[in-house]
Amino acid sequence: MKLLDSRRLTGANLIMQGPGPVMDIEASDAEVGSVVAAWRARLGRMLPALGWEAATLVERRFPGGISLAFDAPIDVLYAACEVNEWALEGGDFDAARERLTKAIEDEARPALLALRDAAAARGVAFLWDDDDVSVGLGTGCRTWPVDGLPAPADVDWASVHDIPVVMVTGTNGKSTTVRLLAAMVTADGKVPGLSSTDWIRVGDDVIDTGDYSGPGGARAVLRDARCEVALLETARGGMLRRGLGFEHADAVAVLNVAEDHLGEWGIGDLAGLVETKFLVEQGLRDGGTLILNADEAPVRERGRRSGATSKLWFSLDAGNPVVREADGAAFVDGDGFLCLRRGGVVDALVAEAAAPVTLGGKARFNTSNALAAAALATCVGIAPEAIRAGLTTFESSPALNPGRGNLFEIDGVSVLADFAHNPHGAHALLTMARAFGASRIAVLLGQAGDRTDDEVRSLVEATWAAKPDLMIVKAMARQLRGRPEGEMTALIESELLRAGAPADRIEHAASELEAAERALAWARPGDLLLLLLHAQRAEVLDLLATRAGV
Repeated sequence: MKLLDSRRLTGANLIMQGPGPVMDIEASDAEVGSVVAAWRARLGRMLPALGWEAATLVERRFPGGISLAFDAPIDVLYAACEVNEWALEGGDFDAARERLTKAIEDEARPALLALRDAAAARGVAFLWDDDDVSVGLGTGCRTWPVDGLPAPADVDWASVHDIPVVMVTGTNGKSTTVRLLAAMVTADGKVPGLSSTDWIRVGDDVIDTGDYSGPGGARAVLRDARCEVALLETARGGMLRRGLGFEHADAVAVLNVAEDHLGEWGIGDLAGLVETKFLVEQGLRDGGTLILNADEAPVRERGRRSGATSKLWFSLDAGNPVVREADGAAFVDGDGFLCLRRGGVVDALVAEAAAPVTLGGKARFNTSNALAAAALATCVGIAPEAIRAGLTTFESSPALNPGRGNLFEIDGVSVLADFAHNPHGAHALLTMARAFGASRIAVLLGQAGDRTDDEVRSLVEATWAAKPDLMIVKAMARQLRGRPEGEMTALIESELLRAGAPADRIEHAASELEAAERALAWARPGDLLLLLLHAQRAEVLDLLATRAGV
């Protein structure tokens, strides 16, 4: 038995409906029974002694171990983690009770709980973390340091209100969707705030750069007094580490779910990943809408079982049976128009090819993202004219959407730079590549060291299915993540050969930048280069912009 992780869950999660401490434990099948029995027995004695006898104990098995959790008050979650760890490790009961009682007393913040209850009574959002506490959202948000909270009676509640909130999750397409949404919101005369894997942005102001697709990025947007509509990219990592932590979204979307990052945080298969992504539906306020991709089987099957009272489906095919039967839908009709149907009224928005993000209709994965964005926008009151404006003006450029469908023309060569890093994304990108009708295709391929051999195998198979004329296998020294140097590139090459790729179509490069330079040197007019970028995205995009003269 080995304790892998002990952490606070601050909201709805895979294990339970609300906050509490959780431990992930590595244990064999033979060990699990005795571990759980001892943990339950110790908590059965300790929790009543701490005044927490009403707590519910929860366990969740995963391949190679188990997660153990119980619900606890939000103001004492660090102390609750100590209680949970004691229940696993054991020790003198009386000494532990004295120590844990003091930890709870020291951490307790009754003023925080009072403010939470007052916000709930008024139907406005409540956000908290280690540093700050707030009520309301965006232009209606009021925030205080956690050690300087007012009494509820001293809050100017008349100035506190919420703003429309959208959450977007999925294996691929999240960033593009929220950024396209931001263009629609801007066209509607409102100030969007968005959190994503590259930055936090409010209006045109980039507040910070980095991966902010978790709870911290969401809180920064939701607390910004300029923000009138919040657009939150919501990745699985934050939901697994901390829980959802937000229950006031007006619309949430699940774009797709495919195998990626398996083996992390106790998620070992696609079914577990699907349930993780669908946590966002617990963030819906009453009357909110769940938006689902009818073209993706895992989303379609789980979405049909969802208890959401309002659903809106989207599909690339107007004839999709789910779309035909749905009360509300976004789809591409037989004439190639992006359409919205709600309440029996069909609104043809724009021609698919007129939306720059679709690359003239070739990037059908981005057509799907555009449909999701249009559906989300209509759910938060964005006017049809503004949705059209966003669709026809937003370009997936390096400035607005770096590394996601960025197309360059260099001396007659088409160069597409994209962040695709899993089989689902690679398949979508290479399906699009066929629409270019290129003379030859080269693909730059690599992978971070934290992916399993099976995930690498699937990525290689998805890539080689297009039979590229050249594969450049790139080393990613910055992202070895526990693997020895050279192991990942050797694995990719061996899988390419096993899949049938001729050895003379495989080259190696010591870095992503070198791989891009090699691809450009190889190319001739009429070729297509697919550069899958991860480690040196900014450097490669700068190189391409310089060579393209933009």
